[in-house]
Amino acid sequence: MTNKKQIAVLAGDYIGPEIMSAGLKVLEAVSKNNQFDYEINAVPFGGAAIDETGNPLPDSTLEACKNSDAVLLAAVGGPKWDHAVKRPEQGLLEIRKELNLFANIRPTVISSATQEYSPIKITDPVDFVIVRELTSGIYFEQPREKTSTMAIDTMRYTSEEIERVATVAFEMASHRRNHVTLVDKANVLATSTFWREITEGVAKNYPNVKYDTSYVDAASMKIISSPAQFDVILTENLFGDILSDEAAQITGSLGTIPSMSKGKTGPALYEPIHGSAPDIAGKGIADPISMIKSVAMMLENSFDREDMAMQINQAVDETYKKGILTPDLGDSSSTDEVTNSIVKFIQESSEDYVTNNVR
Repeated sequence: MTNKKQIAVLAGDYIGPEIMSAGLKVLEAVSKNNQFDYEINAVPFGGAAIDETGNPLPDSTLEACKNSDAVLLAAVGGPKWDHAVKRPEQGLLEIRKELNLFANIRPTVISSATQEYSPIKITDPVDFVIVRELTSGIYFEQPREKTSTMAIDTMRYTSEEIERVATVAFEMASHRRNHVTLVDKANVLATSTFWREITEGVAKNYPNVKYDTSYVDAASMKIISSPAQFDVILTENLFGDILSDEAAQITGSLGTIPSMSKGKTGPALYEPIHGSAPDIAGKGIADPISMIKSVAMMLENSFDREDMAMQINQAVDETYKKGILTPDLGDSSSTDEVTNSIVKFIQESSEDYVTNNVR
């Protein structure tokens, strides 16, 4: 029986394999001298799996994910499969359902090293996370109908669905800065009023966590005008989809943002928030930072290795300081050059640690 951590790897399509290769290269570098033993199980997913099996989520891939300690996903989809019977994106919905990944967590961090790349003026450090409900709400509920003269989508939430994702948000806040902001539209929507009722009940279990609320239109303005005020933003599926992309953009590029999707039990799934970028695939200029930060997020949250995650994030900051960045951030460095810079800093910092701790 092996003690190695089992990591399922879903490289996906177009730039997916390129950035996954970068992420795994960094994982290999940071694992050396850190006593972290792992085993990679690379399995097809998305368009690549359609080409191989006709299914974006083959049974063998799902089984591999269920039997893993964590899942790393790069990006899926693209024009090649626009007319497929089952599109690659359907695999995403299916894997979230099968792994019961009801909470999506997206961090927004703007450090001193990255402030100049933000399109807004940043004077205070920014470090907040958006906890988005992922498997219910208007994207999934019935009835759903469209005719030539009308269309209908249904927004529906149960108390259990709200309570479980609210608990994730309050647990995260209790290990951060003890502040949860529920974002809703309670002045208009009955579902938002219900979210407030259920979340207030959860908040009573966390007396040390400050709890407040904000309408979604006000929250969207505050993310631009004063993002440092937020710690943990809790919201439903639709609002979370919109706000998390807005929050990502204030960092300077969608290509730098990781995410985690988790349930109550089983492996969490880690992935960049961006798509497969068919227009730059094969050009060697895809930004690997989001995938590399997804690896860091995995190490911290699935394997309790905050030390290794910190080492990766410091290496990313050093690469920013050196200006070794891909075109999305205004430089002309390649995917490999950015990755190699991060790896080099990790290797050098590891060597310093070993040297300074030899007895």
